[in-house]
Amino acid sequence: MTVQYSPLDYRNDVKPVWCVGCGHFGVLNAVYQALATLQLPPENVALVSGIGCSSRLPGYVRTYGFNALHGRVLPIALGVKLARPETVVIGITGDGDALSIGMGHYPHAARRNIDITLIMMDNGIYGLTKGQVSPTLTEGEITKTTIYGNIDHPIDAVRFALGCQTSLIARSTSLDPKHMAEMIVRGIKHRGFSLVHVLSPCVTFRGREQYNWIREHTEPLPESHNPEDFRSALDAAYREDKLYTGLIYQEERDDYGSRVSALCERSQSKGILTLEELARQFLI
Repeated sequence: MTVQYSPLDYRNDVKPVWCVGCGHFGVLNAVYQALATLQLPPENVALVSGIGCSSRLPGYVRTYGFNALHGRVLPIALGVKLARPETVVIGITGDGDALSIGMGHYPHAARRNIDITLIMMDNGIYGLTKGQVSPTLTEGEITKTTIYGNIDHPIDAVRFALGCQTSLIARSTSLDPKHMAEMIVRGIKHRGFSLVHVLSPCVTFRGREQYNWIREHTEPLPESHNPEDFRSALDAAYREDKLYTGLIYQEERDDYGSRVSALCERSQSKGILTLEELARQFLI
């Protein structure tokens, strides 16, 4: 008999400890919906996170999960994918975890086109450590560490991802879990590295006004947008007055696991070298 999974089948008994009104509840629901849409057996899915409010999410999903060191989502996710290629690997991270301490890992995951999906929850703040400025906060905004206004120019996650050759880039918001689930499904089905950038409000340190800001500053991509056209994706990402939601960019190219497998086959075609034969390769 074929098992049919519903979103409820991916819930476990652990109750989320996020603040009332936190946008991450919407992300969690979207993850449940996406897994059910794809009918993924829980034992075939691994969620890997770093540190932060966002990174609590794997604890609330009935799949395999790993809570890594701060900013180390991508190296751990890569290891899981290479060791178990059949596993669907999803990285869970926040704007601080991904674009500050963990930023050095991102360009290499993107250029290698590792077959994982990274969900980046962005609220412009370090919520878990009580409200410090993060790299995505816009200039002039007040936080506990920028009491006279943020003087730093922010990092735009989508523009950064385009510059790093990410092969699928989508954006959604916590205000629309159904749309977000569709973007996560696209990311998981994509063979390669995919980013789902999610605007997810922090009601405690950014206030409920952040929900209003997202409503006022986001807009679905026009139907004429071609996500396979890099120039169109750049134009969409660099619009100044609004942030587009939807599938911004997608290209097909070999993923890292396929190239590693091909490399193993080439090396095995030469047979197993003796220790002396191996050592001679390094002699001048």
